[in-house]
Amino acid sequence: MLRDMSKFTDIDIDPAIVKRACAGDAKAHEIIYRAFSAPVYSVCLRFTRVPAHAEDLLQETFIEVIRKIGQFRAEAPLGVWVRRIAVSKALMFLRSAWHQRGQSLDDDWEEMTFERRGMPLNPVRQEQAMDLDAALANLPEVSRTVVWLHDVEGFTHKEIATLMGKTESFSKSQLSRAYQRLRPLLDAEIERKETKSSLCESALGRC
Repeated sequence: MLRDMSKFTDIDIDPAIVKRACAGDAKAHEIIYRAFSAPVYSVCLRFTRVPAHAEDLLQETFIEVIRKIGQFRAEAPLGVWVRRIAVSKALMFLRSAWHQRGQSLDDDWEEMTFERRGMPLNPVRQEQAMDLDAALANLPEVSRTVVWLHDVEGFTHKEIATLMGKTESFSKSQLSRAYQRLRPLLDAEIERKETKSSLCESALGRC
C-alpha cells in the first residue's frame, strides 16, 4: 500500500527543470506534468472513486502546481509537494460534496455500531490483510478518507484535522472506528486464505 507514496518519491526531476518551471518555461511544466500525472490521477481516483472527478482534480492539481511552483523550496522531494497538493484538492472536493449532500462528517457513523474486540488492528501493516482498496470500499466515505490519509499517505492526525476542517480527536476516532469495522473483514479474508492453503496442501498430499 505504501507503494503509492513511492510512485511520487521515486520520480527524480532534474533541479534545472524545476528552476525552468519556476521561471515559467512551458516545456518544463510539461515535463513535470508527464512525470506526475499518473500517480496524481491514481490518488484522486482513490478518494473520489469516479474517473471523471479524478480527471478534473488532476487538472486542478497541476494548475495549482504550475501556479505555485515558485514557492517550492526543495526541502522535500518535488513528488511529496505535488502529492500534498493533489490530496488537498481531493479533500476540498469531498468536503464540498459532503456539504452539498447536507451530510455532516460525523453522520458517517451514526447508523453503525461496533463490538470492541481488544486493540485496533492496523489494516495496512497486517501481513495477510486483504487488498486495501477492497477493504476500504466497505467503509463510509469519511472514514475511508481518514484511513487512507493516515495509513497510506502518512499524514498526522493534526494534518488530517486541518485538511478536513475538524479536530484531532475526530480524526483519531474515525481511524479507531474504521479499524474496528475492518477487523472482521480482515479476519474473514485471512481465514479464507488459510482454508484455501489447507485444501491445496491436502490435495498435494494425496498425489
